[in-house]
Amino acid sequence: MKIDLLELEIDHEATVIQLRGGITLQNKLNSLGIREGKKIKKIGKNFFRGPITVQVGQTRVAVGHSMAKKIIVES
Repeated sequence: MKIDLLELEIDHEATVIQLRGGITLQNKLNSLGIREGKKIKKIGKNFFRGPITVQVGQTRVAVGHSMAKKIIVES
């Protein structure tokens, strides 16, 4: 099932299948270790459109709400 990162449940793991954005967004996510084919786990979220915390390998990173909406995953 293909969903965006916002829809992924907390403590669930999924594989990134698409990054919907321009080269700037893709470069930013790539620098955080988020790229197509990588497994990520959603760790937490803040209310009111705050950042989403994910784990990529052994690293935890936070991405903004609008950025998370452009990360398509498959669980």
